[in-house]
Amino acid sequence: MKPLRTAFARQHHNLKMRMLQSPPEFVAHTTLDEASSTTLETLFFHGNELLVSEDGSSASPFDVSTESHNDIVIGTLRETTYRAISLEHRPDPPEGAKFAGLRSLFGIMPDDTMAIAGRAAQLLRWDRTHRFCGVCATPTVREASERSRRCLACGHAAYPRISPAMMCLVTRGKEILLARNVSFPAGRYSALAGFLEAGESVEDAVHREVREEVGVQVKNLRYFASQSWPFPDSLMIAFTAEYAGGELKANGHEIAEAGWFTKETLPQMPPSVSIARALIEDTLARL
Repeated sequence: MKPLRTAFARQHHNLKMRMLQSPPEFVAHTTLDEASSTTLETLFFHGNELLVSEDGSSASPFDVSTESHNDIVIGTLRETTYRAISLEHRPDPPEGAKFAGLRSLFGIMPDDTMAIAGRAAQLLRWDRTHRFCGVCATPTVREASERSRRCLACGHAAYPRISPAMMCLVTRGKEILLARNVSFPAGRYSALAGFLEAGESVEDAVHREVREEVGVQVKNLRYFASQSWPFPDSLMIAFTAEYAGGELKANGHEIAEAGWFTKETLPQMPPSVSIARALIEDTLARL
């Protein structure tokens, strides 16, 4: 039995590693001085779109000498330091390049670059939306020693926003509970998910969201993994849980449809880079 357990552990590891994650060698920086000996690569954004090569496989260079922009240092990966620039006006892309939304680049751009681009998009959005103090409306300045914007008038500090969200795949024997959110493409199903509310633990949110969305109760929660999801600033925290009772019924305003599925009756699944897909595949491998 030992070889079988070893093989299963290896399979379990590989399934989780399909998720889009920051490379373990990545080191975050707030200034270029922290990584002065490295090569500099710049990611150019206009709104939520990234400037990439025509086939979407790599970030594309751009001349910003005459362009109004805002830039922010992201960090270093393997001798390359990345910064991101937000272009205020959408320029004509250089020949052989285009602007593309990050979602459209999944599976096309290398995972390491995608993870850094996702981090960059979140930081640019935070920087753009916290230029003024939320307490006294005074302009804020970036801190060099940490990732924050501080008000020089009242001292209030604003840090990049992270919105924690739970995800839960409920099992009942050999079946898993999948649901179609009202915003999903037709036919696509996934595990249940929802944002935490003030005062809740992640476990509290799992019980509440599952009950609110599909009307059932769960037990025996087990942590699976977490994943940063930059649409716009979520941290997905995934669990499995066992069905404990209740009648399955989609609430209608968040969940359009829900049902119990087996390996043989699966509907269209979420993207392969998502934690939802890894959670589903890993759980089915265990059933």
